Amino acid sequence: MKKSKIIAAAAATAAVANAVHAACFKPKEDSIPLLEREPENVERYRKNLSKAISIKTISRRDPEETDWAEFERFHAFLDEAYPLIKEKLEKEVVPPANLIYRWKGTKPELDPIALCAHQDVVPVSSGTEQDWTHPAFDGYDDGTYIWGRGALDMKNHLIAVMESVETLLEQGFTPERDVYLLFGDNEEVVASNDNGATAIMNVLRDRGIHLDAVLDEGGAMLPVDIKDVINNKYLAGIGVAEKGYADIEITLSAKGGHSSQPPKHTALGQMADVIKDLENNQFKSSFNSSMKSLFDSIARNCTYPVRLITCNLPALYPALLQICKLIPPAACMIRTTTGITMASGSPAANVLPQRASITVNFRAMPGTTTEDLVDHIKKVVRNKNIEVNVINSKEASKFSPTDSRAFGIISKLCKSIEPNAIVAPYLVMGGTDSCYYEPICENIYRYAPFKVNTSLLLCTHGTNERIPVSIMGEGLLFFRNYIRQASAE
Repeated sequence: MKKSKIIAAAAATAAVANAVHAACFKPKEDSIPLLEREPENVERYRKNLSKAISIKTISRRDPEETDWAEFERFHAFLDEAYPLIKEKLEKEVVPPANLIYRWKGTKPELDPIALCAHQDVVPVSSGTEQDWTHPAFDGYDDGTYIWGRGALDMKNHLIAVMESVETLLEQGFTPERDVYLLFGDNEEVVASNDNGATAIMNVLRDRGIHLDAVLDEGGAMLPVDIKDVINNKYLAGIGVAEKGYADIEITLSAKGGHSSQPPKHTALGQMADVIKDLENNQFKSSFNSSMKSLFDSIARNCTYPVRLITCNLPALYPALLQICKLIPPAACMIRTTTGITMASGSPAANVLPQRASITVNFRAMPGTTTEDLVDHIKKVVRNKNIEVNVINSKEASKFSPTDSRAFGIISKLCKSIEPNAIVAPYLVMGGTDSCYYEPICENIYRYAPFKVNTSLLLCTHGTNERIPVSIMGEGLLFFRNYIRQASAE
């Protein structure tokens, strides 16, 4: 009886301690005042974004297939739309169509800041043109949305940067640090051998320029509202790193011949086992520091009853890891992914394949190299007669610090524009141009200051890509104030 009372007392004490811990497990109280709203030239932004979308700056893997005249039209449009930028900033074209704008500061001894964007867009998939509510390259503005390819990826971002600089020039603002606007011409061609951002970076490096910070596309401000769990919040994810990319071809050879006399397993049959070996042997999963920080930020913003559980987050990690592994959008955040995307065999239905091949797309976690991917294939595939060939690859980026001046500015701006924002670092699943600036910058961040829901994000690269007009003003507010603060000493 005495033992049971001791156990009950211990349990009650633990419950009280947990309740107190949960009550204290809240976001850090930041006394960040709301940013004072300024008159925004949203009408000019809308007009210029529509025009920008109408110019078909489509990049192709083969540069010979790219219509570079469209990029020249885009450059001429920027000159016409932003006369003060044309007059007061130094402009340079790095062939074939990359743009460098330099806004000279009053203290050239300070490291400059850079705002990046890419001019190019992906093509519209053949046969889907008629599926669009409004043609993909009309830039149609219906008063609620601006429709078209590049509306979210990422002419909205590029034009917002130009608008913000033009407005600051109109206001007579002069930065202390130099401000660079760096606009690549082929970001959408992943792992290109002729990457435009690399060409820009090489120009800056050759001139001895070291950047204080780079800001590029990446996270956005996503609404988070789960009844009785987390209410009326926005998740502002600041990308501090990005995954690597590799397309790797695996090939098998076999005796060909007439399909009327097939062997037990053709080359394609053998390849089926290769595919199963790859899919059944995924890379190890783990929570990196940015993922843990993201979980912690979300957990602290949950309602009090839910915090009775989430305040014990470290103890929940093993269970969370198992759950994430079962959900593809979550699994990609905790491991290197393996995607079998293409397959080929015989050229005719009645011919046995002499060679069969598959293409595997890997998105590598930071710390996993292309060489590691090849080693993994050779290790887990039981058939040792395979040939492995890396077609395209780009290594994962480094992690940028979260205690830098630039990260602090982005974080505070997010909260000063949206007080219900949960700001957290995260790992970008796709690729950006920003990683190519690592040789000249340690503080690289990926954030687009637009409130966009998940359904709209899914339209990126797809049919009916569009941006709500209602979110455009806050984008201008963010960029203008980021330039003011980040360019200061």
